[in-house]
Amino acid sequence: MAFTLSGDDACQITFPSPIQNPYWVAFSPSAAQLIGLELTSSGFPQDLAWLELLAGNSLRADQHHFPSPIATVYSGHQFGMWAGQLGDGRAILLGEINGQELQLKGAGLTMYSRMGDGRAVLRSSIREFLCSEAMHALGIPTTRALSVVGSNLPVRRETLETAAVCARLAPSFIRVGHFEHFASLHNIVRLTELADLLIQDHYPDCKKHPDPYLELFRQICERNAKLVAQWQSVGFCHGVLNSDNISVLGLTMDYGPFGFLDQFEIDHICNHSDHGGRYAYHRQPQIMHWNMACLANAFIPLMELQHSEAESQTLLKEALSEFPAIYGEAWLTLFRQKLGLKTEQESDIELIEKLMQALNDSRVDFTSFFRQMSQISSDTPVSEIGLRDHFIDRPLIDQWFVDYLTRLKAESSNDQSRKLAMDLVNPKYILRNHLAQIAIEKAQQGDYSETSTLLQLLSKPFDEQFEYEDYAKPPPADLEKIEVSCSS
Repeated sequence: MAFTLSGDDACQITFPSPIQNPYWVAFSPSAAQLIGLELTSSGFPQDLAWLELLAGNSLRADQHHFPSPIATVYSGHQFGMWAGQLGDGRAILLGEINGQELQLKGAGLTMYSRMGDGRAVLRSSIREFLCSEAMHALGIPTTRALSVVGSNLPVRRETLETAAVCARLAPSFIRVGHFEHFASLHNIVRLTELADLLIQDHYPDCKKHPDPYLELFRQICERNAKLVAQWQSVGFCHGVLNSDNISVLGLTMDYGPFGFLDQFEIDHICNHSDHGGRYAYHRQPQIMHWNMACLANAFIPLMELQHSEAESQTLLKEALSEFPAIYGEAWLTLFRQKLGLKTEQESDIELIEKLMQALNDSRVDFTSFFRQMSQISSDTPVSEIGLRDHFIDRPLIDQWFVDYLTRLKAESSNDQSRKLAMDLVNPKYILRNHLAQIAIEKAQQGDYSETSTLLQLLSKPFDEQFEYEDYAKPPPADLEKIEVSCSS
C-alpha cells in the first residue's frame, strides 16, 4: 500500500517536472508483469500515455490516475554521521498499481532536494535499471526497475549530461530513515502510524505476537541479515549503505556507486568517494548490523508503549544481538551451496575461509571461479584442475583442492547432480562495470541496443547462453578500474 501517513510532516504532494521530447530507453517485461502491463513486440507499451506518465509529464495512463503524487521525508546516518532531515530529493511516489508502489526517480525537484536538482542522468538511470533487474534474476530481494525514459534536457554532474527518469516498483519504499526521522523528533504519533502501517501491509503475523513492535524489529533485522549474506555470495558491493538507503522490507535499494567484484578483493571499495572504506565488501555485514542498531534506537519509543525504558533497551539489544548468527548461518549455507556441499561439517567454515583468502591473495575472478568449480569431478587429479593456474601460491591451492575433493568423497557426492545444483546458484553472468559502461556509452550516442541485450542476458544469469559467451569474461586490463561515485 502506498505511503499513507497523515499530515504534511510526513510527506508533501509533489508534482513531477515535465521533460521535453521524452523517448523510451529501456523497459522491463518482467517488471511490467507485476502491474499487469502488456508490451508490444517492440518491448514497450502501445499506449504512448505510458511514456508521458513515466517521463513525469502526465499523471494518467490507461485506467490509472495518480492525482496526488508525493515525496516523503526521512532522516538518517550518512557515512556513520547523523545527517538530520533528508527525504525524497529526486524521487516522487505516484501511487500504487497491483500492490506495487510506482516511483519516479529523477522527475524533478521536491521540497527535500536540498542543494540537488532533483534530476537523474542517463548514465545512472541505465545502471540502476540494469542492476535492479539483474539482482531480481539472481534471486536477491530488490526494488524493481520498470523503465528508463530519456530526454535531451541538459543536466550538470561532473560533466554536462542528459536527463533520464527511472521508474521503480516496490511493495513499499519505507526505509530505516523514515523511522529515524520521527524518532528524532519524538513524534510518537507518526512513528506508531508508520510501524502499524508496516505491520498491516507487510508483516501481518506480527499482529498476533504479544510484543508486535519487538517482533517487527526482529523480522526486519532477519531479512536484512539474510540480504547482506546474499550480496556477499555473489560479490555485490552496494557502495552507500547509509541508514536512509536501507529498506525495512529487506530489499536492495538505491543503486548508485555499486559494483560486482571482478578480481576478488576482500576489502574492495566500489565507491571512490568512500575514502575510509566504510562500505568495502568485507564490511557490509558489519555496517548492516550497525544500521539495524540505528533502527533499534528509533524503535525505543515504540517499545516504551508497552515496556519501561530499561526493558525496551534490553529487549531490542537482545534482538539485535541475533543478527550476526542469522547472517553467519545464511552466509555459510550459501557458500556451501556454491561449492556443492550437501551436508554440514564443522570444518566447512575453515574450508571456505581458506578459499576466500586464496582468492583474495591471487586476485582471482570471483564469478568465473565459482561457475567453473562445477566442472570438477570428485575423482579429478588435482594436477589436472585448470583453476589452480589462477593462483600464485600453487602448493597452497593444491592442498585446498585436496581437502575439497576429500570433502566431496566423504559425502559420496554425485558429480552430475552436484554440477546441476552448483550451476543454479553460481551465475555465469553478472552486471560487470565494464559491460554497463559499454551500454551507457552507446546509449549516450542514441543506441540502446546494448542496454536491451544486457537486460535479456542478465534475466537468465545461470543459463549458459553460448551466444553471449564473451559477456561472461572478466574485463580487459584497460577496463578493470572503472570508478563510480555517488552521482552514478
